[in-house]
Amino acid sequence: MDTTFDAILIGAGHNALACALHLSAKGWKVGVFEQAAQPGGAVRSGEYTLPGFRHDWAAMNMSLFAGSQFFKAYGPALMARGLELAPTTHPFASVFPDGRWLGISTDPAQTRARIAAFSVTDAATWDKLVAAFPADANHLFALLGSPMKMRAFASIFWRIWRERGLSGAQDLGKFLLSSPRAWLEQTFASPHLRATLGAWGLHLDYAPDVAGGALFPYLEGMAGQAFGMVLAKGGAGRVTEALVAEIEARGGVVECSAPVARILHSGGTATGVELADGRKLVARKAVIAGVAPKGLMQLTGGTGDAGFDGAMQGFRHAPGTMMIHLAMDALPPWAAGTDLHRFAYVHLAPSLDQMARTYSQAQAGLLPNEPALVVGQATVVDPSRAPDGKHVLWLQVRMVPGTILGDAAGQIGATDWAEAAGPMAERALDILDRYAPGVRGHILGQRIVSPAELEADNPNLVGGDQICGSHHLSQHFIYRPVRGHTDGSTPIRNLHLTGAAVWPGAGTGAGPGWLLAQKLAGA
Repeated sequence: MDTTFDAILIGAGHNALACALHLSAKGWKVGVFEQAAQPGGAVRSGEYTLPGFRHDWAAMNMSLFAGSQFFKAYGPALMARGLELAPTTHPFASVFPDGRWLGISTDPAQTRARIAAFSVTDAATWDKLVAAFPADANHLFALLGSPMKMRAFASIFWRIWRERGLSGAQDLGKFLLSSPRAWLEQTFASPHLRATLGAWGLHLDYAPDVAGGALFPYLEGMAGQAFGMVLAKGGAGRVTEALVAEIEARGGVVECSAPVARILHSGGTATGVELADGRKLVARKAVIAGVAPKGLMQLTGGTGDAGFDGAMQGFRHAPGTMMIHLAMDALPPWAAGTDLHRFAYVHLAPSLDQMARTYSQAQAGLLPNEPALVVGQATVVDPSRAPDGKHVLWLQVRMVPGTILGDAAGQIGATDWAEAAGPMAERALDILDRYAPGVRGHILGQRIVSPAELEADNPNLVGGDQICGSHHLSQHFIYRPVRGHTDGSTPIRNLHLTGAAVWPGAGTGAGPGWLLAQKLAGA
């Protein structure tokens, strides 16, 4: 095998693969080296329960990928490699203990009627938000898709100032600093609608009372109605497979079961990597590490910049998640009605207060007494993932501690995930059974994946943190992962960091990898 490349990428997560593909298209010779037996990181799929039942290991929602600038550039090539998208017009719903449910669909009249059943006033407010969304989206997506440099940041706010005046710019600034609860309680009267939207905050480490989190319930609600949700037909892993195939077709190398032992650098410049098997590979232009910040320190032994190294060592991770993969002979028998069978996601997170308690318990190292559940009904959108008439369920338990110090319910004595995973999964299934009585009778097979197993499989998921780092304001925007390095640069020349720890952060939009590749290749 060749030992010299223009760029060497450490890790085959979707950001690294997106970066490698763009560099390959620009004529760079790339080599991607992944410690796991399969590429993809959190974006992969497999038969984790029974033959014929295909589950998404971690990421399921591919909407950000399908709507990304990267996909606009390379979507046709990836589709030619076998990637097919599976869209749905019914992206998400929440179900409540009182037997009611509320769902967001792309039919505005349908969604409005559901909201009006809870609050006529909220339905009118929703109409106003929907009408304003196209203009707001232009600014917000420009912010989230641009390099996070002060000049770009100032340019976006200058445009807002010109369009809306000082008060409009100030209102947007206040919104970006608001917590989910502050915005939701100010905007809507119905606690059911607040909870339906507020559940999205937990996906990005924004509990109801965390400043800066209002943006995500808003965007998910508006984008859900405007665009629906997109899955990858056959599983999220099809995205990874298409990326790898296209990179290899352009002459790139993607090698798995090839952990990198250290990054080689001298005189303040990265020169290559040494693999665990002893091979030394040369990088003529760039070493790109798709790793968590602390992992970067382990691979380099430190960059020599005390401020940067301290920030990398102190990088804060979100609480963990636990995955439960279920092979089913039927969809959950939702007590609220079979209309819920149309939705890709069903949240079991009945109130902002419950979400806040769950988050604070997990942050304190306690197994939550009533965790929030995200029930992914992938086969509603993509029946190809299971045998005819059968289904897969994707249960994400949010939030749980990476390191267990106790149990908020006082029932689980184990503090090791090897022993606690089973009882905690039963607690989650008990919650599901309350909303879908008898659901256990439809389970054909299951696979529990604890936070410890998620991290063992992918060291970037520290403590089961699937977003590779908290997105709280002190670690977001111009501070992701640290001020002055939002473009993935490091104090070592030719060494770059990519992945969810780098602006614009987590999700499947490939933003960090795409922005870095454009910078390195000159667009």
